[in-house]
Amino acid sequence: MLSQPVRTESWQQRKIRSDEIQRFMQGDRDFIDEGAITKALAANYHPDPVYIREIIAKSLSIETLTLDEAAALVHVDDPDLVAEMEAAAGEIKRRVYDNRIVTFAPLYLSNYCVNNCRYCGFRRENKAIRRLTLSMDEIRREVAVLCGQIGHKRLIVVYGEHPVSDIDYMVESIRTIYDVQVPTKKGVGCIRRVNVNAAPLCIEDLKRLHEVGIGTFQVFQETYHHATYARLHPADTIKGHYPWRLYCMHRAFEAGVDDFGIGALFGLADWRFETLGLLSHAHELERAVGIGPHTISFPRLEPAENTPFIQDTRLRVADADFRRAVTVLRLAVPYTGMILTARESADTRRALMPLGITQIDASSRIGVGAYADGSALDDQDNRQQFVLGDTRSLDTVIRELAEAGTITSFCTAGYRCGRTGKRIMDLLRSGKEGRFCKLNAVLTFREWLDDFATEETAAAGEPVIQREIEAISRQQPQSMDLFMDYYRRIAAGERDLYL
Repeated sequence: MLSQPVRTESWQQRKIRSDEIQRFMQGDRDFIDEGAITKALAANYHPDPVYIREIIAKSLSIETLTLDEAAALVHVDDPDLVAEMEAAAGEIKRRVYDNRIVTFAPLYLSNYCVNNCRYCGFRRENKAIRRLTLSMDEIRREVAVLCGQIGHKRLIVVYGEHPVSDIDYMVESIRTIYDVQVPTKKGVGCIRRVNVNAAPLCIEDLKRLHEVGIGTFQVFQETYHHATYARLHPADTIKGHYPWRLYCMHRAFEAGVDDFGIGALFGLADWRFETLGLLSHAHELERAVGIGPHTISFPRLEPAENTPFIQDTRLRVADADFRRAVTVLRLAVPYTGMILTARESADTRRALMPLGITQIDASSRIGVGAYADGSALDDQDNRQQFVLGDTRSLDTVIRELAEAGTITSFCTAGYRCGRTGKRIMDLLRSGKEGRFCKLNAVLTFREWLDDFATEETAAAGEPVIQREIEAISRQQPQSMDLFMDYYRRIAAGERDLYL
């Protein structure tokens, strides 16, 4: 485990490549038009109920909304209309993603960072953080817990921006993760898809990530508000370069990575602006590369060790406003996956799940090396970036979902069947992807129940599986023979069969 300082000056000077920004820009300005966002918010302050219902109908047809339409939804204050918006958000999720929730775990591999973001526990000036970078052996031990004891199949790996976790380390660590296999009760546990949350990369480096077999590549803009971004990210840091970060997904697409995730950190600027900023980013990706974001994330600021900015901010997003932001984003970008992380409390996640959430994490540890060492979740753990709100186990979360009639999916078939990029976007918009997902959700849930579930959770999960099989027989009778063959083989101990 590396814990020694590394000189970074020359490395930082090579990171930003101006030609890989300008080639994607139209003129001298980037695509976040603050004037248009501000105008839309002001012009739609008192929306007509008829107009709102027209917007809801457009969302239900799985069409991306305009800035004006999303701004109108932001300003709805009639409780009955709000209830209609929220009901539509849940219906959109069911039409596009069916009755399932995908689970994952975050895996922090290094907390070194050259940046100095005022709100981040990993900022370079924070001397209260214990800096660590996992070796390959330590990564294997972390992954063995995640896939062999907890039962995760999908990870989001997180790296700071620093030479010790640059592209060579990223590639080696991802290969290491994929190599780990651990015996389970009836089969073998392994990680089948590694998604990446990292700093913006150049096209050459993004090609290497694509070649090693990543799933979704996430880069969050943090805040789309230019002045706020400049105030929070010092100009002498890599992250201080707003356009380098903003155009990362354009570079990713050129490099062959066609599943990308965007996000904003709610609490840095006005939540209404950030909501429309995320929509603007989706618009630009649809225009520039022909596909929108595979996922949208909307983390809220959480306490972090020795980070007073978070306590002092006046822009903390209230629960009611956060609920509205989630609802509007589901309606505005109806095809996208929506990720609600364990930053939020269990109660908050329960309240927001019906509004169209598609992915959550569980059994999460965000201290570097915290899975293998069995650390208790401690607010004062000086290895982690912030404090978690929901520390429940994956087994507990799955049991609660099952009791509510929701199936947990561990499916990663889409990545391996070529259902990525434009292909998956077309399938999502048409509702066809949900059919594949239902089949594979049942198969992977069968695996997980047999290999990892406690007796109580297995008992809650069985009725869910039976209801889903009955739904498949009604909705997809042509698939039943092959599906049931795979299902029986998995119940007998085979693993990783998918359609």
